[in-house]
Amino acid sequence: MNDPSAASSGPLPTIPPLVALAMRPLPLLPLQLALGAVLRGIHRRNPAIFDRLGVHARARFGIRPIDLPFAFVVEAKPPRLSVVRELPQGLDARISASLANLLALLEGRVDGDALMFSRELVVEGDVEAVLALRNAIDDAQLDLATELSSLFGPLGAPARRVFDAARGHVIGSSGQSEQSR
Repeated sequence: MNDPSAASSGPLPTIPPLVALAMRPLPLLPLQLALGAVLRGIHRRNPAIFDRLGVHARARFGIRPIDLPFAFVVEAKPPRLSVVRELPQGLDARISASLANLLALLEGRVDGDALMFSRELVVEGDVEAVLALRNAIDDAQLDLATELSSLFGPLGAPARRVFDAARGHVIGSSGQSEQSR
């Protein structure tokens, strides 16, 4: 499992409001296609990831980065990700935090409980389903730089270096070398 203490000790950065405002008119479809491909790749490399959800396998999760002008709806079976301007009604659970905190949670670099107690993470709805999702993600030991760079085919290695550098700037270095993966 990734070590939550590997992240930087201070609060993680947020997207500046002017940058978020500039992103508002951007079309969501390209982002949805790219992130959908990443989700399918994660599922292909970790086929049991969503089985870990058990009775919550059909749950719909709304994920709201508080510093971005869009949100995500994630469904496990079948694996599907939608990018939306506003979260729809009827979701099983809603998760809100800064983008950096959400990314750090996804990679297991921060403690979700600590974020909740500090009110940097808000969970609404079926908390049991969110805990099942958290456990599934923790078990998969995701590396977002690897997942994202897989979209770039032969340019994956240089893309990986760029994503690693960006991750180090936003959520802290991984503490793991590429050889240990």
